[in-house]
Parts: sequence; structure tokens; C-alpha cells
Amino acid sequence: MDIGLIGLGNMGFPMAARLRETGHRLVVFDARAESIDRAVALGAAAATSPADVADRAETVLTSLPTPQAALEVATGREGVIHGSRIRRLVELSTIGPHTARQLAALLADRGIAMLDCPVSGGVAGARHGTLALMASGPADEYSSVTPLLEMLGRPYLVATEPGAGQTMKLINNLMAAATLAATAEVLVMGVKAGLDPTVMIDVLNAGSGATHASRDKFPRSVLPRTFDFGFATGLMTKDVRLYLEEAAKLGTPTELAETVARSWEATTESEGPDSDFTTIVKPFEAAAGVIVDGRRDRRT
Repeated sequence: MDIGLIGLGNMGFPMAARLRETGHRLVVFDARAESIDRAVALGAAAATSPADVADRAETVLTSLPTPQAALEVATGREGVIHGSRIRRLVELSTIGPHTARQLAALLADRGIAMLDCPVSGGVAGARHGTLALMASGPADEYSSVTPLLEMLGRPYLVATEPGAGQTMKLINNLMAAATLAATAEVLVMGVKAGLDPTVMIDVLNAGSGATHASRDKFPRSVLPRTFDFGFATGLMTKDVRLYLEEAAKLGTPTELAETVARSWEATTESEGPDSDFTTIVKPFEAAAGVIVDGRRDRRT
């Protein structure tokens, strides 16, 4: 099966590499020529536009940074909606339920099915094929692409209504955003009190305070001060905003989410939207006048 993939960023490129490793024929497009060249070096075929991808593949995957980008790639002047071969679009981006439903309706008018299928698991999950994929859309279309999705990780059919996968992803990312912010705040408090940050992480991970932030993000990117986990602060802030928008439409409580959002907005302002999202610890550090540094040469 010929697969199209549009968007070769931090998540899209390792997914492209994974699909090539598992033997899929792949045609790719990205706004950056250098990203296309990297994929071609892995054996992918280069396309000249999203429409060109959709002329050459029945199944097209997209991994894009914003709802606006998703709309443009799907329905713009050179969007996949104008392709002659495409039968289904699998939207791997986090774009929110409203945009997902909008895209599904526009594509359906042209006889193209859509699965909104956002992913979680980070760059490492994309690289190793261990992502969680949260799909919603027609059950028969989901069944047709399940073997493909299983090459990328563990897929779940959340519901058959468009947008449900996006709602699940916003829930997931609000939880991730909250635990990362909370871990940053408590580690700063502990360091201010004189505790060793590495010992704190070890204790948290042995007890009930363990989270993905303490098990993975802090040991990999905060304690060594590399801040290179692979997800942008601006993207996490965007996802938290999307959660708040959806919760407001549903009329559900957002007291905790609003507090979390303030931390992410502050980090985006101080560190920049392109900074790694593990830099959320830095505004807490600045306020307390300490550094959460787990490097051994700093602790001797």
C-alpha cells in the first residue's frame, strides 16, 4: 500500500522513518525542502505539494503543528482535497474537536473519509513505534488502517463520531501539562529547602508521586539541563488552550486547567514558543532563585 505523509517535524519525521523501516512505500511532503531530503534519503518519494501526495496515495497521514496548518494542508488551494487518488485522511495532529469535525465534513463532500487520530508518546514513541493513537471516525475506515497504525504504536478507536479522538488527546495533554508543571514546582521547592533533585526524583518514582514527568522528562531533560525532550512549549500551550476552549463549550469545571494554563503561558512568554517544553521549570527557578541541576559535577 502506498502511504502519503505530510509534515516531517519532530513527530512526523520519526514516524516516516518507522514506516520505511517496516517496509511501507512512502510519499512525503513538508514545507521545508531539507526535511523532504532527509526522508528521501531513507527511501521515501518526494511530492511537490499536499495535492501531489493525494494524487499518489490512497491513504494520507498528516502531522502538523496547528489547526490552521491542518486546514490549509487538507482543504487549501493545493490541499489533499484536490488529489485524485486519496480515499482517506488520517489526521495525526492535535487540532481540537471543532476543527476535526469541520475537516471531516469538508472532506466527506469530496468522497474522502477522515480519521482524526492524534498521538501521544513523544519523539521516542514515534521513533520506536510505541505511540498511543486515539482514533475516531468510521469503524470500517479504522479497520482498514489498523495494521498501518499498529506500525506506529497502539491504536484505540475512541468513538465513531469525528472529533472524539481530539477530545481524548486534549484530556491526555492537559494531564501531561499539569504533571510536568507540578513536578517543576515541587522540585524547585525541594531544592530551595536544600534537597538533592536527583534524590527527590528517585523518591517520587518509588512512591505515589511518580508520573511520566518524574520517570522520564525530568531525568532525561531537566536534571541534565539539556532541555531537549522534543516537544515545543508553544505546542503544549496551544493544546492547553484547546482544552480550555472545549471545556468552556461543554460547561465543565476548569479551575485546575486555568492554573496550569497560566504556568504554560508564562513559560511561553519567558522562554519562547520554540523552547523545549521541559523549560517550564525555568520560571519557577527564577522566582525561587535556585536551579534544579542533577549533574554530578554540580553536586560535588
